[in-house]
Parts: sequence; C-alpha cells; structure tokens
Amino acid sequence: MEDIDPVKYGAMYQKVQDLDRKMDKMEHQIEELLAMANKSKGGMFFGMAVVSFVGGIAGFIMHWMTMK
Repeated sequence: MEDIDPVKYGAMYQKVQDLDRKMDKMEHQIEELLAMANKSKGGMFFGMAVVSFVGGIAGFIMHWMTMK
C-alpha cells in the first residue's frame, strides 16, 4: 500500500474547502433569488390585472365607437 503524500493531501483538502465555500455562497444566492421572485410575483399579477382591465375598456370604447 502506498503512503499518502501530505502535500498532495493538503492541496486536495484545500480545494475541497474552497468548493465547499463556493457551494455555500451559491446556495445563499439562490435562496435570495427565490425570495425576490416570490416578492415580485404579486406585483406581476397586479400588473396583468391592470393591463387586462385597461385593454377591456379600450376594446369596449372602440366597439362602441364603430357601432355608430
């Protein structure tokens, strides 16, 4: 059985630690993005409702104007 090279082991250990930190950072950023998406969801539905209402009124007016 071969001996473990402490330098290579240390380098590998450091890489694993760096990747672990990057994963933690990415998880935190993804959680923030999900929170922002959930906050803006209500605003999007309100905007769609307003645009639908305005479009309906505009369609009604155009239909009323073309009937005469």
